[in-house]
Amino acid sequence: MSEMEYETIIGLEVHVQLRTQSKLFCACRADYQSASPNSLVCPVCLGMPGVLPVINENAVKYTIMTGLALNCSISPQTKFDRKNYPYPDLMKGYQISQFDAPIAVNGYLQVDTDGHTTKVGITRVHLEEDVAKLQHVNGHGEPHSLVDVNRSGVPLMEIVSEPDMRSAEEARVYLNSVHSIIQYLEVSTAKMQDGSFRCDANVSVRPTGSSQLGSKVEVKNMNSFRAVYNALKLEVDRQVSLVEAGERVVQETRGWVEGRNVTVSQRSKEHAHDYRYFPEPDLPPLGIDPAWVEEIRAVLPELPVQRRERFINQYGLSSYDANLLTASKDTADYFESCLRVRQLEPQSLRERAKSISNWVTVELARLVNLRDVEISEAGVTPENMVEMVELIESGTVSTTLAKTVLEESFDTGKAPGEIVKERGFVQIGDSSVVEAAVEQAIGSNAQAVADYLSGKETAAKFLVGQVMKITNGQAKPALVNDLVREKLGAIKIP
Repeated sequence: MSEMEYETIIGLEVHVQLRTQSKLFCACRADYQSASPNSLVCPVCLGMPGVLPVINENAVKYTIMTGLALNCSISPQTKFDRKNYPYPDLMKGYQISQFDAPIAVNGYLQVDTDGHTTKVGITRVHLEEDVAKLQHVNGHGEPHSLVDVNRSGVPLMEIVSEPDMRSAEEARVYLNSVHSIIQYLEVSTAKMQDGSFRCDANVSVRPTGSSQLGSKVEVKNMNSFRAVYNALKLEVDRQVSLVEAGERVVQETRGWVEGRNVTVSQRSKEHAHDYRYFPEPDLPPLGIDPAWVEEIRAVLPELPVQRRERFINQYGLSSYDANLLTASKDTADYFESCLRVRQLEPQSLRERAKSISNWVTVELARLVNLRDVEISEAGVTPENMVEMVELIESGTVSTTLAKTVLEESFDTGKAPGEIVKERGFVQIGDSSVVEAAVEQAIGSNAQAVADYLSGKETAAKFLVGQVMKITNGQAKPALVNDLVREKLGAIKIP
């Protein structure tokens, strides 16, 4: 059998730390990331006997917002439960979570991949407390673990999908879509690198056409979108190889090892855990007023899908460009900030939008990824970006030089006009100067000339590039192109 005869089944569990000021059941600060170990604790999050939890209303509100954004129904009656399991990072020996009455249920998210739309079901969105953080060290030759309780009790929202995804790519797009929605709602910082946005996957394979699910493997420790894609793709390949070899896929938890590009077995899950859920006796059932839900629905912000459609209609952008810009709220905000720098008529605004879009989604995105910073941290302010585009439109600098200007503005925060003046980057429009450079390029590249005369059009582009190199990118491209073709046309074929 070949791999094409198997169907992949993927479901994702996404954990999102909510951006509340205090923890879920106590008044301790929730911004633990930069705090000293065990400095943001109290008897409640330490799990001391006799303490009573109190529900954080904002955490409930943020979970309702997320449920509505994911097309869920909001439960009028919900409750919290004790999930019992012994682990060193669980201070009480149980976790306060939600079992059979989550806040939001039965939602969906449309996922588009390669022109194909998949409706991924959202089983539930529920609220629970995060656990403490274990730090494994090997001090003085004796391996041991340290416990930092600061994270314990931070509000954690879990979004559970149905097993509706059929490829690692669908899972990646779904995860990106959920991440974008969380960003737009501003209910979390949603940073995978610091653990505020985490993902576990359940993966199985089965023969195509079969309705019976295969053994499910849970994959953990994926801390980037790329890691999720790679881990799922490799795990699917591993399971298919086992089945084709006549071996059994063991139901287990596996961890992704980034450096080795493999998943490794962590623990068996042949038998379902008995968490012995029961209603949390210290928290009464929680009624959610439908009127409150409608108030929240009425003030939901513009979400990625809505913003994408508006960018297409208002600015005349392509679906592709609008998708790139709206995937990140920060990028979409930056783009629109650029368009607000000048008061432009609708037609001019559309032309400017296309130019800004090209620079934001290509060169600026490249620098953001290369420097590993947020777009808000870049030195290229919206004012600087607009100034650079206007320098190109006025013919002051070429597109080639503008890339250098953009990079320097990104790193220094200097205005493009200032950089152009300091570096002498003014575009050369003197035809006699450019003509001399064209003659030099033609004289130094006899083979390219011969290729052009024999009908190879790309040779002319090569010579244009050589002229730009000779003039340090400062010659006007249109003038260079005209003069190169004029000079080549004047050459007589022997």
